[in-house]
Amino acid sequence: QVQLVESGGGLVQPGGSLRLSCAAVGFTLDDYAIGWFRQAPGKEREGVSCISRSDDNTYYSDSVKDRFIISRDNAKNTVYLQVNSLKPEDSAVYYCAAKVGYWCTLPYDYWGQGTQVTVSS
Repeated sequence: QVQLVESGGGLVQPGGSLRLSCAAVGFTLDDYAIGWFRQAPGKEREGVSCISRSDDNTYYSDSVKDRFIISRDNAKNTVYLQVNSLKPEDSAVYYCAAKVGYWCTLPYDYWGQGTQVTVSS
């Protein structure tokens, strides 16, 4: 079965950090560009980061730049999103998605089920 599995979300205080994981099951992640998205209640889905296939070029949205770091570990078939200096407005369900090809463009081939991040004191 082919799927993406996110983990690592949780409840964290403002200023805290989490490491979100996106593990591939049934396929090899290093053949894909990987994007991270988030969606808060009542808001549209927002693309926050992308890592390219092969040369690990990266992209961050302005809202997370300098606070989030995307990386991949091909040996573990996993992509990570290190989320630092968290703010309440970062609270959302975070999804990863895999795209065949070099860069993160719609449509994606696979989506994960999401992991909840809640930032609150």
